[in-house]
Amino acid sequence: MTYLAKPRLHHPTLTKNKVGYTRRDYEGPVSTLCAGCGHDSISAAIIQACWELDIEPHRVAKLSGIGCSSKAPTYFLGASHGFNTVHGRMPSVLTGANLANRELMYLGVSGDGDSASIGLGQFANAMRRGVNMTYIVMNNGVYGLTKGQFSPTADRGSKSKKGAINTESPVDLVGIALQLGATYVARSFSGDKDQLIPLIKGAMAHGGAAVIDVISPCVTFNNHSGSTKSYEYIRQHDEAVSTIEFMTPGSIHSNQYPPGSVTEVEQSDGTVLRLRKLHSDYNPTDRYAAMSYMHEHASRGEVVTGLLYLDPLPTDLHTSLNTCAAPLNTLNTPQLCPGSKALEKINAALR
Repeated sequence: MTYLAKPRLHHPTLTKNKVGYTRRDYEGPVSTLCAGCGHDSISAAIIQACWELDIEPHRVAKLSGIGCSSKAPTYFLGASHGFNTVHGRMPSVLTGANLANRELMYLGVSGDGDSASIGLGQFANAMRRGVNMTYIVMNNGVYGLTKGQFSPTADRGSKSKKGAINTESPVDLVGIALQLGATYVARSFSGDKDQLIPLIKGAMAHGGAAVIDVISPCVTFNNHSGSTKSYEYIRQHDEAVSTIEFMTPGSIHSNQYPPGSVTEVEQSDGTVLRLRKLHSDYNPTDRYAAMSYMHEHASRGEVVTGLLYLDPLPTDLHTSLNTCAAPLNTLNTPQLCPGSKALEKINAALR
């Protein structure tokens, strides 16, 4: 694969964040995806979110599977750790890496074919186990690398570029994430950066299993009349449940906001999500209400976007397993091999 490198020199007046990086420092090579691809907009949102969060690039581990979406991590966070797994296996590789070193921030990038087909079981178990990661699905409803066949998330009745009608029911990754215990669940649109960037920032600061399903139109195979994943369709059927802003601790002054207009939820790391709710009866902390609300609007052909569910007190796999806090590569031989007596004690407990 050939990459077009960007110039290493930066303009000396570029704005730097609190850790001394410019926005350019969070970029990668020039994208080779199709011009206008929604995935590039998502990459740009990730770049902006990481820059605004003052994240040091080397503290991020980005993992992906196979597909157009899984090429996208090449084009952002060029100085971070990266691993491209086989088709559908990103969640299990990320789980292993996370268990070995909890000090890194884990960003899993996948697509609708990668996560909703061959990787569906992997996706489901990552949500069930509560792996601490940000899982971004770049959802375009087609297999873009193999000429535009319907993917499992394609809506029943949608039309392909060649005129075929999809007769199968779609896999709803948001619904699965809600049902299996994800503690941060959102849906967005690649053409709405004002909504997407705060959602990514909130997910990366969450401290649990965070999923963002981003509808990302394929301009080559799925942006035509009859597609339910096109720019035109989403803009006509988008139903936003909240306008979301992300704030760090110390920047909130409750007297600035009229009572009842804002829901503030403190995250596990002390950061705060501020939800400006457009629907007074919508509660983002009620998992079952979120599922009902989403299905109700889906029955009307509406795409609900925004923060659908947030658990203010998330737990992750490390908490469940009571794992070692130190990265495994920092442990010495006596810590890793405590001797035969310790092994006998463990074996006795299993009898």
